[in-house]
Amino acid sequence: MKAVGLYRYLPIDHPEALLDLEIAQPQATGRDLLVKVEAISVNPVDFKVRSPKDSVETTPRVLGWDAAGTVAAVGPDVTLFKVGDPVFYAGSITRPGANSEYHLVDERIVGRKPASLDFSHAAALPLTAITAWEALFDRLGVSPQGADKGRSVLIIGGAGGVGSIGIQLAKQLAGLTVIATASRPASAKWATGLGADHIIDHFGDMPAQLKQIGFEQVDYVLMFNDTDKHFPAAAAVIKPQGGICTIVENSKPLPVELLKAKSAAFHWEFMFTRSMFGTPDMIEQHKLLTEVGRLVDGGTLRTTIGEDLGKINAQNLRRAHQLLEEGRAIGKLVLSGF
Repeated sequence: MKAVGLYRYLPIDHPEALLDLEIAQPQATGRDLLVKVEAISVNPVDFKVRSPKDSVETTPRVLGWDAAGTVAAVGPDVTLFKVGDPVFYAGSITRPGANSEYHLVDERIVGRKPASLDFSHAAALPLTAITAWEALFDRLGVSPQGADKGRSVLIIGGAGGVGSIGIQLAKQLAGLTVIATASRPASAKWATGLGADHIIDHFGDMPAQLKQIGFEQVDYVLMFNDTDKHFPAAAAVIKPQGGICTIVENSKPLPVELLKAKSAAFHWEFMFTRSMFGTPDMIEQHKLLTEVGRLVDGGTLRTTIGEDLGKINAQNLRRAHQLLEEGRAIGKLVLSGF
């Protein structure tokens, strides 16, 4: 089967950073689905895994953790899906990725594709929807039924993939007042269109900008961009007993002592935790994606596709990685078909 992968971890402008390959088609066992991949989207995790290092793979490494497609075969222990079902999912960081014609994924982290979306628009959603949902509702404990309506959230990185769905979840489900950050007119327009009530620039003085629009402090902060840079500002603006959640790894120690006097909480969100450790509640991601699909089909949430880059091949995937590395992408980058 066709796939895109790598043997060496190289800069994205190197012609061998990602390669068009022919690899063996896998077989479904246990609770695995064999999915015929119709569309994929690309996330920062892809270029972070691919980033230059000395390692050399003896068998090709296939990346890609967002896909939509059709179930082609099921393992003997599968109970949630059948052959022919259209699905969408993010997969597991510990297994081969979805940049291939066929892909194995545990049914417990798969959802049925929203009926109202084609495969490319559906592929834009899984990883970011899981991440934003878990960050807001599981980690920060915000009510998805609106019990915290009227409280405020600052979303740092509002026009990125996770920010794009995070704005919608915070506004449409939680009923929060959403302040999103965006640094360009195009990204500000995008975030406002998704439901953000206010826009500030994360390259500027965020506490000062918040005061200018009437917010001394906020109840929650979602950091979807540069934890090292933005943690001090987040600590400064969080309310006493508020909560901060980040999805971006830090490169140096964080001054968490800034939170002590406020008894403020600090959380990590990593959407691969459940699949990586095989946690007993893995199936929660199946339930989560099922609910996201229902909300999309009901018109409450919308897809976050920003640009369709064409067919799934090494050339187009190299372009997607480059756009993400440069920080120029708005919404999600998708590719469809081989």
